[in-house]
Amino acid sequence: MNPILQEKKFAPAQTQVVIEDGECMTVKGSVIKTGLLLVLLLLAAAFTWRYTNNAVNPSSALYYLIGGCIGGFILAMIITFKPKTAPYLSQLYAIAEGFVLGCISAVYNSYAIERAVANGTAVDPNGISGIITGAILLTVITTFVMLLVYRSGAVKVDNRFMKIMKVALISILVFYAIGIIVSLFGGTDGRFYNLFFGNSILAIVINIIIVGVAAFSLMQDFDLMVKGSQMGAPKYMEWYAAFGLMVTLVWLYLEILRLLSRIQSRN
Repeated sequence: MNPILQEKKFAPAQTQVVIEDGECMTVKGSVIKTGLLLVLLLLAAAFTWRYTNNAVNPSSALYYLIGGCIGGFILAMIITFKPKTAPYLSQLYAIAEGFVLGCISAVYNSYAIERAVANGTAVDPNGISGIITGAILLTVITTFVMLLVYRSGAVKVDNRFMKIMKVALISILVFYAIGIIVSLFGGTDGRFYNLFFGNSILAIVINIIIVGVAAFSLMQDFDLMVKGSQMGAPKYMEWYAAFGLMVTLVWLYLEILRLLSRIQSRN
C-alpha cells in the first residue's frame, strides 16, 4: 500500500474546482506525467552516476546523495500533505531522487565489479555490472506484469487487499526502523546485523518478500489513477498520482538492486 496515494485524497473530487477549471484528471494524463517525471529522474541519475564514477574524489558525491535524500524527503512531505503543490514540486522531487539513485547505483556497481574481479572474472572496470542492468530490467518487467495482472482482474484491489497491504507496509516500516537502529548502535557484525545488511538466506528471503510487497503496491497506484479519473478529481491530481507511482517504482528498484547484490555476493 502506497501511503502517498490514498483514495480519500481523490474521493472528494473537489467538484466545484473541476467545474470552474473545466478539466479533470485522466488516466492518460497521469501516465504522461509519470513518464515526464521518470525522464527527469533518469537524467539526474545519469549525472550523479557519471560524477561518482569520474570524480577525482568520489566521496564528494555524498553531497548529492545527502542533499537528494534530505531534499527529496522534504519535498515528498510537502506534496503528500499539500497535493496542489504536486504540479510544481514533483519535478524537483524527481530530480532529487535521481541524484540519490545515481549515487547508490554507482556504489553498488563498484562493489559488484570488485567482487567479479576478486572471483577472477574479466570485467570492464568502467562498465555497468549485471546487477544494475538486471535491476532496471526487473523493475520494468515487474511493472508491466503487475499492470497486466491489474487489468486482467486476477487480483482485486478491494478493501481486503488494502488491509493486507497496509499491514505489510507497516511491518516493513518497522523492519526498516529496527535496521536503522541496528546500524547506528548494533555494530557491524553478528547474526542480527547480518539479517538486515548481510547476505544470509533469511536476509534474502525477507528481501524477496519486500520486493513482492512493493510490486503489489503498484496495483494500488494503478487503481487509484483509474478511480481518481472516475471520481472527476481535479487536473493537478494527475501530477500527484504520477508522483505517488514514481515513489513506488523507486522503492521497487532499490529493493531489487539490493536483492541482486546479496545474491551475487554469495557466489
